[in-house]
Amino acid sequence: MKNTMKRLLGGLLLGSMMVGLGAGCSKDSGQSGGGGSVTHDKDTIVIATMAETPSVSPYAHNASAGYAVNLLNYTSLLRLDNDLNPQPDLAESFTNIDPTCWEFKLRQDVKFHDGSTMEAEDVKASIEYGKTFPDGSLYNDSIESVEVMDEYTVRIHTKSPDASLLFNLTQHANAIVPKELIDAGNDFNENPIGCGPYKFVDWKRGDQLEFTAFEDYYLGAPKIKNVIWKIIPEGSSRTIALEAGEVDMIMEVESMDVERIKENPDLAVLEYTPANMNWIMLNNEVPGLDNQDFRHALNCAIDKESVVTVALNGLGTVGETQVPPNLPGTSTENTDSYDVEKAKEYVKKSGVDPSSIDFPIICSDDTKKRAAEVIQADLAEIGVTANIESMDLATYMSTVAEGNYVAAIGGYTMADTITYLNGVYHSKSINAANKSRLNDPEIDALIDQATATADATEREAITSEICAKLNVICTQVPLYQPLNLRAYNTNLENVEINGAGDVRIENFNWKG
Repeated sequence: MKNTMKRLLGGLLLGSMMVGLGAGCSKDSGQSGGGGSVTHDKDTIVIATMAETPSVSPYAHNASAGYAVNLLNYTSLLRLDNDLNPQPDLAESFTNIDPTCWEFKLRQDVKFHDGSTMEAEDVKASIEYGKTFPDGSLYNDSIESVEVMDEYTVRIHTKSPDASLLFNLTQHANAIVPKELIDAGNDFNENPIGCGPYKFVDWKRGDQLEFTAFEDYYLGAPKIKNVIWKIIPEGSSRTIALEAGEVDMIMEVESMDVERIKENPDLAVLEYTPANMNWIMLNNEVPGLDNQDFRHALNCAIDKESVVTVALNGLGTVGETQVPPNLPGTSTENTDSYDVEKAKEYVKKSGVDPSSIDFPIICSDDTKKRAAEVIQADLAEIGVTANIESMDLATYMSTVAEGNYVAAIGGYTMADTITYLNGVYHSKSINAANKSRLNDPEIDALIDQATATADATEREAITSEICAKLNVICTQVPLYQPLNLRAYNTNLENVEINGAGDVRIENFNWKG
């Protein structure tokens, strides 16, 4: 391992030891039981998360931090089960009428938080309203119209056959809200009325969000009455808060603290591998980065094993492909490997002077910063001077979506291959999830073809072709696929997570 890497690892291990010593002092100060002294009763659960949601409206964002919050107070026609299959939710059943039409029979016992009853007109109005927001267009762009058949029946018509429609109807951008509020011009970021298990109470920006149980929730009122969604950006601080009993669950476990948490009998850890790839996102409109050979040079120059070791403490796998390997229809064809000499050959072939490239790498959390430190050292080997720029998540999201950046470390999680491809690589998603700003007519046409292909085997053959071509284009540099972890107080029961990372807090209860 290079000397630079040894210094990085040494510093990280020392920092981890210091945090561990500090946490030990807290426990010696008299905190004990259930991970520490609990500062709230069993009517409340406190969840700690790294990033603050950009919005509590389900339509005005496309951020994982927002989706997790939206699960509390909004609901959609369908939801994903533990095997990531769409299942009835607000719809009690659904039927495929023809290749471009699905019929949904609605539950008749659903109330919104304002006391009104959900009916078909609310579904029609909500989906049409959601289509007006560019952040969520990925999930409803294919919907041509919503037809009200009767008070509790709707038909959704798509422009062409859409293999991802049912999955997309599980997502936040298709949440159902009252038509009356839409018509009145309600701001759902200020007054987030849905029909989910919890009602919004308060949002102290930069600190926490508060929710209370919706007693008329159609699946039964949650057993834990109050939810406090606490924003704690720094990983070791989340760990210490969990150990002290100040929080009951952390949504993102600091990789350096995993073993310590696992050794604590009062705490438990949930693990899953998300349908996620983290990259160096490259703005393909920037001179130099618009050169495919130069992008391959960057890809070959980075020791991704070291990135996984330093950034994730080994809790992840090296990224090779432009699409997560655990999604159906991906391909490892045409991928690069770590090879500095090959990287230098690509630089020469590209004709790009690496010293002419201004290469600030935007990072929005500590994990990304650790990765960037490895990348910074590696890119220097091929003459690229990289600088690390820190940015809060909300600013980061808007900056990269608008294309006002050169490079940034980020990722995308989506448990459906077609939706993933449409979001990250289709030109229609530029200024939204297509952060690299790839605009390739051949890729667009193939994604459209795959979207309209009903047969799963045929569709996977097309997506495999797309993925192989994306590996050639190398629009961004794949870094790693993380192992995601949630940690929680063992006094909590019925804690489950699916492969999309969904946590249904309404199912939780305290022992005793």
